[in-house]
Amino acid sequence: MRRLRERLVRKLVEEGIIKSEKVKRAMLTVPRELFVPEHLRELAYEDTPLPIGHGQTISAPHMVAIMLEEAELDEGMKVLEVGTGSGYNAALIAEIVAPRGSKRPGHVYTIERIPELAERARRNLERAGYADRVTVIVGDGSKGYPPAAPYDRIIVTAAAPDMPRPLVDQLKPGGILLIPVGDKWNQILYKIVKKTDGKLVVKKVTPCVFVPLVGEYGWREDAAYLV
Repeated sequence: MRRLRERLVRKLVEEGIIKSEKVKRAMLTVPRELFVPEHLRELAYEDTPLPIGHGQTISAPHMVAIMLEEAELDEGMKVLEVGTGSGYNAALIAEIVAPRGSKRPGHVYTIERIPELAERARRNLERAGYADRVTVIVGDGSKGYPPAAPYDRIIVTAAAPDMPRPLVDQLKPGGILLIPVGDKWNQILYKIVKKTDGKLVVKKVTPCVFVPLVGEYGWREDAAYLV
């Protein structure tokens, strides 16, 4: 598995998707095979999304790397992830903002609306050694997580119909929000930088395909998108 992981990371570096040493190191360190269903582990280092149950997926490694690079993560940051899934992305974020032995460790709060997935993610993170650096919450991620706000970074791994206002409000001045926005067939990953005066600078990053963000500030459970 380590050799397959190294081969995948080398490919993403050669393609110019992984640009920084911190993202490269995180993706070499975190064992993706621990975050995919056991019967799919032989596919853990294929550059493709994989199903994790309940209609959800673990994102393709290239999309994960794009988001990590655009987030401009650094040691000591407090990060909110919306859409825990299997916990893989949270582990990668933690590896960057709170590396083992850090003198100024950050922390990752990750919120998942499906209780069974949240519990599985907790087990995955514990097995991989990240339970002390990642807090898993069950709830409506479209509303963020006010108890730990504000955040240096907010990373959303599900597509919203529009930018949820609570997430913008919970972002620190100078912070970055990454979020896919669009319907089932047309989505764009946006990077929003909140300036110190509260103004937002919005950048289109790339077309993408994510599962829907379901919640009060996302898609309704009965929306046609979900059919």
